[in-house]
Amino acid sequence: MFYYLLKYVVLGPLLRLMFRPRIEGLEHIPESGAAIVAGNHLSFSDHFLMPAIIKRRITFLAKAEYFTGPGIRGRLTAAFFHSAGQIPVDRSGKEAGQAAIREGLGVLRKGELLGIYPEGTRSHDGRLYKGKVGVAAMALKAQVPVIPCAMIGTFEAQPPGQKVPNFRSVSIRFGTPLDFSRYAGMENEKAVLRAVTDEIMYAILGLSGQEYVDKYAAVVKAEEAERAAAASRRKFPRMPLS
Repeated sequence: MFYYLLKYVVLGPLLRLMFRPRIEGLEHIPESGAAIVAGNHLSFSDHFLMPAIIKRRITFLAKAEYFTGPGIRGRLTAAFFHSAGQIPVDRSGKEAGQAAIREGLGVLRKGELLGIYPEGTRSHDGRLYKGKVGVAAMALKAQVPVIPCAMIGTFEAQPPGQKVPNFRSVSIRFGTPLDFSRYAGMENEKAVLRAVTDEIMYAILGLSGQEYVDKYAAVVKAEEAERAAAASRRKFPRMPLS
């Protein structure tokens, strides 16, 4: 109930007013049955824009931090994401990937739409990064199509760290569903999972026109943070204690 209240009464009209989204390929979203919508991830607003323009309900795997924040604000945020039908996923530890796959398969087995960002995190610089193979594992195990999606302009509308979005037009493009039935029974083969994931990312790239980086976004972020820390140490070296 709260999901549809947000979609049609509260957030949906507001988002359409703020972003004036131009939609392409909406006919590729199936009217019924399970499917995965796999998109690039440029902004916090992506979580709400895509559900606002898709007629069917779509469930996203959201990072657990959205559900565990401290204080009143944290509880309100958690309640919001729960009410909107989002599923918390712990991205830390060895079992994180398997937990996300289990949650995603649960959604697909109910014949619903599952939204996922294969990059695993928001792009910090607007480029498209290497996809993680969890999306391929779910597509092959559930035997469902994958609809590639590209968010265009949301990075400029709400860059990382900016809480209030800018008023500007964005585009959302959906591509032709990808069928991976030729890989049936091969969901445990690493080479197949990598090939399927790369095909999905290539389809997203074709829709978005982003620059592609063949590295995981989290790894690049960590490398850049380390370089910045090293530069800071060189600029402000510690003085020896006398």
